[in-house]
Amino acid sequence: MTTHPRIALIGAGPGGLLCARVLQQHGIPVTVYDADASADARDLGGTLDLHADTGQIALEIAGLSDAFHALARPEGQAKTAMDHHATVLHHFAPDDGDTAAPEIDRGQLRRMIADHVDPATLRWGHKLTHAETLPDGTHRLHFANGTHTDADLVIGADGTWSRVRPLVSPATAAYTGVCFLDVRYDDADVRHPAIAQLVGDGHLFVRDGQGNAVIAQRNSNGVVRAYLAMRAPADWPERAGIADLSAPGAEDAVRAHLLGVFAHWDASLLPFLTDVDGGYRLRPIHVLPDTHTWPHTPGVTLLGDAAHVMSPFGGHGVNLALLDGAELAEALAGEPTVDAAIRRYEQSLRERAGALAPGANEALQHFFGDTAPGLHRAPDPAEEHRGYQERAAAYRARRSA
Repeated sequence: MTTHPRIALIGAGPGGLLCARVLQQHGIPVTVYDADASADARDLGGTLDLHADTGQIALEIAGLSDAFHALARPEGQAKTAMDHHATVLHHFAPDDGDTAAPEIDRGQLRRMIADHVDPATLRWGHKLTHAETLPDGTHRLHFANGTHTDADLVIGADGTWSRVRPLVSPATAAYTGVCFLDVRYDDADVRHPAIAQLVGDGHLFVRDGQGNAVIAQRNSNGVVRAYLAMRAPADWPERAGIADLSAPGAEDAVRAHLLGVFAHWDASLLPFLTDVDGGYRLRPIHVLPDTHTWPHTPGVTLLGDAAHVMSPFGGHGVNLALLDGAELAEALAGEPTVDAAIRRYEQSLRERAGALAPGANEALQHFFGDTAPGLHRAPDPAEEHRGYQERAAAYRARRSA
């Protein structure tokens, strides 16, 4: 492009920040708006595995590979599967030097990328309320703090409940029937040694074949986090008499409900339900249609969960968001017009997300289905890791060709 458009990027998650970083590497101005007060303003949840063929490629494009590997935990790739009787069904430990999908805390990843974006371009405390198309084809963005801005290009990186998406698509995310409760165990090796030992260095997956599961993960700084998961109606807290999970006394009510749901589980696993630090955070799982697409819309595009939120099974979410951000920025740097860049980027995005979303969403339903734990068809981690590395090599070969 011979002139620079006014680019407004909504959402300072990993994908949005990575996009801003690569744009700035190419000398293209961008302004990033986010509802949070800062990159560290809230607890973002647990750990993420960054895949060699997607998330790590994006960080490489952004010149952030060394920064990532300084924080990453390759040992966190370990995985153990159990049934609800605490019987070990499968165990995987990564080989020395295996960097196919190292773990990093969500908060660490966001902070690391934010630290490499020009701080003058970050507008924290700007929650988008709605966007409108102006008569000249540009867009006006309205924020909850009473301000507004106009943009030639709006990039929606604002997640599952995107306020940018309505500019291009009527689609909204639907509840999958599965709800997670996000919990944590601080100083786990000292204060929760039994939990720490069960989780080990990586992940622990426990399911009962009746729609209930515990998915626990080792994080940095001695923390273990877990998702206490159930197949349940969206309004299960209200049905259980729990109107507000943050209200005084709610923790006891949630604990009692969980002990009822998981009453048939082995006693050694029940501390995952009861011995939490900091309460229970509700995270119902929503997804967009597997084949979510939208007509080409001048001056607007989406990335990450705003474009293709899918089940967390497979760990594709943040990985796709990062690669979306990198590829969109490179398209804007390499094409003669914004319109050409959006068309090039969206074609690649749709092919990639369309290939992964059906499998991720099917895996969620299967995991929380009525298949006996020992018969659950879990992917072979070693085979997955080989696939990540092979696809990463193929991607690099295409870029250098």
